[in-house]
Amino acid sequence: MIFTRFRKIFPTLLLCLLLFTTACSPKTPGRFDQAQQQSTQQKSGQAVARDATQGSEFNKFFPKPQDGVERVYTQEKKGFAEAKLKKAGTDLAVISINDTQAVKGPSNPATKFQASTQTIAGYPSVTQGANGTALLVGNRYQVKVQSRNPSFTASDRQAWLEKFNLSGLSQLAKIAEK
Repeated sequence: MIFTRFRKIFPTLLLCLLLFTTACSPKTPGRFDQAQQQSTQQKSGQAVARDATQGSEFNKFFPKPQDGVERVYTQEKKGFAEAKLKKAGTDLAVISINDTQAVKGPSNPATKFQASTQTIAGYPSVTQGANGTALLVGNRYQVKVQSRNPSFTASDRQAWLEKFNLSGLSQLAKIAEK
């Protein structure tokens, strides 16, 4: 009789002991835990500079929707804001503003404007590949239009660049420099 009780209780005790020992044992670190810890503690070499303008600040400088073209914001983060231009559900172009101060060193986007001989609305501009046109406002903010549809030409890109509130963005650049 004692033996039959023991046979019923023993598996339950064994299961409880097993659960207790595994629950109280320390978790072994995973293969990515060390990299995660290093990246969250890192203070220098961050992807975006501390003095970069918040992306939400750029939204008021984007062109207003017009002529059946809608503006759909797609991304906003520190130093960058982006929107799509759509007409009848078709993507025409991607428009963006980014703070060149967000990227330090030789890969800074502002360096490509130093040798520019072209201007749009009085600001230095460059053509980027077959589908992109950009200009630099206040030596800080790159305003870019990239065609996503063959019907959206270089002259369309220039016209949309001129629709941005470039003088307001220039004032923001002056404030940001202080």
